[in-house]
Amino acid sequence: MEFQAGAVLLGPRQVGKTTLAQEIAESRDTVYLDMERDADRQVLDEPELYLDDQAGRLVVIDEVQVVPDLFKTLRGQIDRRRRQGNRTGQFLLLGSASRALLHQSSESLAGRVSYHELMPLALPETGAEELSPLWLRGGFPASFLAKSDRDSLTWREDFIKTYLERDIPGLGLRIPAVTLRRFWTMLAHEQGGLLNAAKLAGSLGVSGQSVARYLDLLVDLMLVRRLPPWHSNSGKRLVKSPKVYIRDPGLAHALLGIETLEDLLGHPVAGGSWEGFCIENLIAAAPRGTEASFYRSSAGAEIDLILELPGGALWAIEIKRTTSPKVTRGFHIAVEELGAEERMLVYADNRDVPGQGGVRAMPLASALEMLTARQAR
Repeated sequence: MEFQAGAVLLGPRQVGKTTLAQEIAESRDTVYLDMERDADRQVLDEPELYLDDQAGRLVVIDEVQVVPDLFKTLRGQIDRRRRQGNRTGQFLLLGSASRALLHQSSESLAGRVSYHELMPLALPETGAEELSPLWLRGGFPASFLAKSDRDSLTWREDFIKTYLERDIPGLGLRIPAVTLRRFWTMLAHEQGGLLNAAKLAGSLGVSGQSVARYLDLLVDLMLVRRLPPWHSNSGKRLVKSPKVYIRDPGLAHALLGIETLEDLLGHPVAGGSWEGFCIENLIAAAPRGTEASFYRSSAGAEIDLILELPGGALWAIEIKRTTSPKVTRGFHIAVEELGAEERMLVYADNRDVPGQGGVRAMPLASALEMLTARQAR
């Protein structure tokens, strides 16, 4: 694994980071420190002395958000090693990404750090045969690999409780855990819906500013995706509100108390959950620098996901939890308005089917293969 910067900051796959560090450690001379362990934090009581002794080794620092003052020390270490000819791959920083953490690192390590988001497990990592369990349980490794659906749900419920009651307050944020959980659950009920801040504020009994603050927090922590609407200068009357998704479907299902696939398929959120699951996988497979949005006009033209790839090519993707390979008239109108290069329907069958208007229907795995091939060019 090659790192093109002095330090690499990874997040937010809270579970599995240690496994990643161990894999890297097997490939080169590495030292691993977990900042949630008292013994490891004490090692860095005199960080300059300790890190000077580790010159030439990759230093992996897990839960780096616990020691924000360390970034200034790392800056000096990276610059000193660069002068000695060691320009890349010096530090691997693992942590829960938050606005504060990214701000601290960008100020101290500008020009010295590369950011990589560790998303939960995606379909290419588990195999297409595991699509249903991955959709139900989500991509956190401990949840996906649990012995039973009940064990998986229990892990996710514990994760949510711990995250709300310990991790978020640990970032210095003062939001009542009960209020934030209610807000998060409301978003799960509206999975894939247009953001209606006034409705949410009324239901929570808080101001619109508070709703915006709660949403910003969950987006910053990479727990929620705020998918923006497509903007153009065509004069069309387009929807201006973003769509909101719980990024990991397993967490959305835990918030709603959904335990089994049968429960999920019979729940009103199934369609929105499937859409969000596909969107996360598609964005993960897209080339770096791809911009994601959706399209909806007041006349009814709609595209669930638009991927604007580096270079400007547009991919228009409709997502349906159905075995019928048909798209709506509104989709055809929208793709013609945009002049999309690729037009596809991601649906729940396992066959690739050519359709009218240049639209191809295909399972999620095939769409991901197309994006991965485009990424490799």
